[in-house]
Amino acid sequence: MHYFEMATLPTDLSTFSEIIDVRTPAEFAIDHIPGALNLPVLSDEERVTVGTLYKQSPFEARKLGAALVSANAATHLAQHFSKKDHGYIPLLYCWRGGMRSRSLTHILASIGWKAQVLNGGYRAFRKWMIADTENQLTNLNRKLVVLSGLTGVGKTLLLHTLAQQGAQVLDLEGLANHKGSLLGTPHEGQQPSQKFFESSLWHTLNNFTPNKPIYTEAESNKIGNIHCPPSLWKKLSESHVIEIELPLHERTKLLRDEYPHFCKDPASLTELLNVLRRLRGNKLVDAWHQQLQQHDWDSFLTSILQDHYDLSYRQPGDEKSIYSSPQANIQIPEFSTDSYQKAAKEIIALEL
Repeated sequence: MHYFEMATLPTDLSTFSEIIDVRTPAEFAIDHIPGALNLPVLSDEERVTVGTLYKQSPFEARKLGAALVSANAATHLAQHFSKKDHGYIPLLYCWRGGMRSRSLTHILASIGWKAQVLNGGYRAFRKWMIADTENQLTNLNRKLVVLSGLTGVGKTLLLHTLAQQGAQVLDLEGLANHKGSLLGTPHEGQQPSQKFFESSLWHTLNNFTPNKPIYTEAESNKIGNIHCPPSLWKKLSESHVIEIELPLHERTKLLRDEYPHFCKDPASLTELLNVLRRLRGNKLVDAWHQQLQQHDWDSFLTSILQDHYDLSYRQPGDEKSIYSSPQANIQIPEFSTDSYQKAAKEIIALEL
């Protein structure tokens, strides 16, 4: 017998005052429902202790677990829940909607709040989320528009400009916290787990308006350490493509603006470039090292664009590319705010 309600997916998560993940911080860091708050009823260390004891004596483990959960619940009541009003409606979940989430939910329900447990917990959410993502991508009806172009033409900048003008944007590199190239390793923070990337992708798609174009940029099937889900990879291959162009000298300006940390710490870039020795040869990589030592950024950026990135580019419509031939071409004359604002308006007006 329950003293609280059970919520089953699919359900409108926005109807809840808060979504609370009661799992440990380590579990939460790997993945969680987007927007959820972590209020663990067991710490990482406590969960290990209880789990180890359970193998020896389930009864003793349950006693210890109950004591630890009660102590942590008391802390959350005093700190987090103390100012919640009578209309507060939280949704709680743990790994499978079991003892951890039900224990805290029972306490909250006893106080008078309409607390609910997510039936099946995080595991149920994960299974449902994957299926719902595939369904959403299948039903986009070719409304996904891909921006393609050589490295340094400002595809990400253009996406952000489109978003500022009210367009729907799927920033995959933003979700992956990686710029999708050798230089794209995150300067701040780390990449999310594969699972959290997929949850964030689902959350982003879920907030889009149906039958309205969604703009994204051409990606490989791997963004840093993040793999592109098969359903998204298939949809990208079916999408409309717009080719973006920017003169070479303007592309170098854009790269200097986007990667200022390399100018401050060229040694970190030197190490990254060594990865390219097998592909581009020692002579060219040594030349790049010398340019960095001399702080000759213009020569370095021009060379790495022409002698590495441009050679690696797969033109949409080519047999080696998954993307179809471009249906439009946008030429941006210079790296400036005005130029990208005009380009964004031109793209929106295409109505692909």
